[in-house]
Amino acid sequence: MTREMTPPDDMALPPGQYVPRGFPVLHYGPVPRFRPEKWDFRVFGATASGEDHRWDYDEFAKLPRSKVVADFHCVTKFTIPGNLWEGVTGQTFAELAPPHPDVTHVMVWAEYGYSANIRIGDFLADGTILATHHNGEPITPEHGFPVRMVVPHLYAWKSVKWARGVEYLIGNQRGFWEERGYHNIADPWQEQRYSYQEE
Repeated sequence: MTREMTPPDDMALPPGQYVPRGFPVLHYGPVPRFRPEKWDFRVFGATASGEDHRWDYDEFAKLPRSKVVADFHCVTKFTIPGNLWEGVTGQTFAELAPPHPDVTHVMVWAEYGYSANIRIGDFLADGTILATHHNGEPITPEHGFPVRMVVPHLYAWKSVKWARGVEYLIGNQRGFWEERGYHNIADPWQEQRYSYQEE
C-alpha cells in the first residue's frame, strides 16, 4: 500500500524551506557499524499487555510492509520533495504491539542512546513508517540503515536514524534534541524549530 502526503493549502514548501541539490547528511556522532546477528527492534514501555515485544533482523524483514510518498523537511531549512519510503508503518506496530489506552507519547530510541519523542497521534499518523528503503534502494548507512523512523509531517530530527525501538509513554518526556533547545512538537508548517517558541 502506498500513502501520499499532501501539503496543507497546496503549498509547495513549509515556510523558510528550500530544495537543495542532493540529500544532505546530518547527524550527531559517528555512523554505527551494523551487526545483523546482534540487531533487534523492540516495542516496550506501557504496552497493553505489559510485555515487551522484540523482532530480530530476519523477523523484522518479514513484517507487513507499506510504501509512503512524502516530502522530508529538515530543521536546517532544506526539504527533499517526493521521497518514496518503504518499511513498517507505526500503525502496523501498534497492531502487533498495542499501546496501553493511556499512552500519550512514544520515545523513539536509536543507536548510542539517541532519542526523539513524538505524540502517539504522530506515531499512528498516515505516513509514519519505520523505513528500510528509500526510493527503491536500501537506506544508506549515513541515512540510517538498517531502519530509519520517518515522520514526514514533522521536522526530520524526529525521523530518527538507526532506530532500535519504540517506548510507549504515559506522559511526555523530551528526547535528545528536545532537551537541547529544539521544539517539543516540530511542525514545519508552523516553523516550530526551537523550545522558546513553545506556549
